[in-house]
Amino acid sequence: MFGSRSSKKTGLKIIIVGCGKVGVAILKQLANEGHDITIIDKDPQKVATYANQYDVMGIVGNGANHSVQLEAGIQNADLIAAVTSSDELNILCCTIAKQVGDCATIARLRDPDYSKEASYLREKLGLTMIINPELETAIEVSRVLYLPTALEINSFAHGQAEMTRIKIPEKNVLDNKSIADLGKDLANKQKPINILIAAVERAGEFYIPSGDFVLKAGDIMSCVGTRPMSRKFMEHIGFKTARVKDTMIIGGGNVAYYLAGQLVNMGISVKIIEESKKRCEELSVLLPKAIIINGDGTDQETLNEEGLAETESFVSLTGIDEENILLTLHARKHSNAKTITKINRSNFREVINSLDLGSVVYPCSITAESIVAYVRAKKNSNSNSIETLYHMFDSRAEAIEFRVDEKSEVTDIPLKDLNLKKNLLIAFINRNGSILLPTGQDSIQVGDTAMIVTTETGFTDIRDILLKAV
Repeated sequence: MFGSRSSKKTGLKIIIVGCGKVGVAILKQLANEGHDITIIDKDPQKVATYANQYDVMGIVGNGANHSVQLEAGIQNADLIAAVTSSDELNILCCTIAKQVGDCATIARLRDPDYSKEASYLREKLGLTMIINPELETAIEVSRVLYLPTALEINSFAHGQAEMTRIKIPEKNVLDNKSIADLGKDLANKQKPINILIAAVERAGEFYIPSGDFVLKAGDIMSCVGTRPMSRKFMEHIGFKTARVKDTMIIGGGNVAYYLAGQLVNMGISVKIIEESKKRCEELSVLLPKAIIINGDGTDQETLNEEGLAETESFVSLTGIDEENILLTLHARKHSNAKTITKINRSNFREVINSLDLGSVVYPCSITAESIVAYVRAKKNSNSNSIETLYHMFDSRAEAIEFRVDEKSEVTDIPLKDLNLKKNLLIAFINRNGSILLPTGQDSIQVGDTAMIVTTETGFTDIRDILLKAV
């Protein structure tokens, strides 16, 4: 056993089984939020390293072993997250945990066969949540390919609202325009465009802009609105809004399988280049409407022969980050394709952000966000719950959607009269499926969901937006 229990930690008692990339991403986020965490892995070096780095307990062993779980404190645990590379081991970990303790269980399941049975497995095995990083990554990529001029698109309010991230080009209409002037332009159109600029990143600095903030070319900004309004806004500023007609995917793993299935259903032509002949044969059966090429996707001649110069989008999904980065840089040099790069490791984000890669997706971060959202909701004993959570600009800010189930200090009071914390924005209110971009006269009501953008992390309740009296 490594590490020691800290009496200072006041959060939940959490056990994480598996210290791979997903497990460490979850550990990093939850440890920063003050939870009492125990990690389990068969690799002594990993356990010692991460237990020391994040000041948590570490146990070397099989997480599905009854005695190992007892040693980890499963009887008093609030949550166990089994995120090893083995789906079967993760299921077994959670099943044993339910027999021994009374905790919530989260299992990582990657196999498409298990994903199809997710509802059944949750019901019959009592799983609280099933996470599939590959599927979630594919969903995020497909959103961007639907609106390829965006860097990233995050969904809120069950798809009713979107936060779209874009980079302002040189000589764009937004260059040297203040937020207030932009608002007037959009309001004065024959059909007003209702959009909110929620955040801006400039030269490594993050801003939640006020009306006098002046946008500049090179800024990366996040705007919030309904999907139709987001597209109208993109058209207004000169961005193309048509989805891509075709895509070239390098690598035929599970992310490629999930993504290709979604794109084919959207009417987008898909070509997958995969080096393994056996995997190509599997994909040709699973994806009869996609073109499967058995070849080396890192070979320039192969890429040229398969039409790199003409493709509208290029998605690098190999299992090696360095390959994906080089493939994307090559594609951007030799084509006009929309590029999306999958990066598994998140510890070099500053370097990656300095490269001209277009859109980048981090499967581990996507998974960690869904678990952090659940943990925060579970930690909060009140009825206001977190519906959705996204980290923004390398975790320097968060976008959180809260469900408001009961009256409190923030309900039925005009927003202008609330004593809100600094660097915080109420981006939208979802009321009965209608998205409201609020003014100071509007108020949050019971039954709403409200999306907050804030530079202060760790919110678990909608009331956390208020500045507490000293």
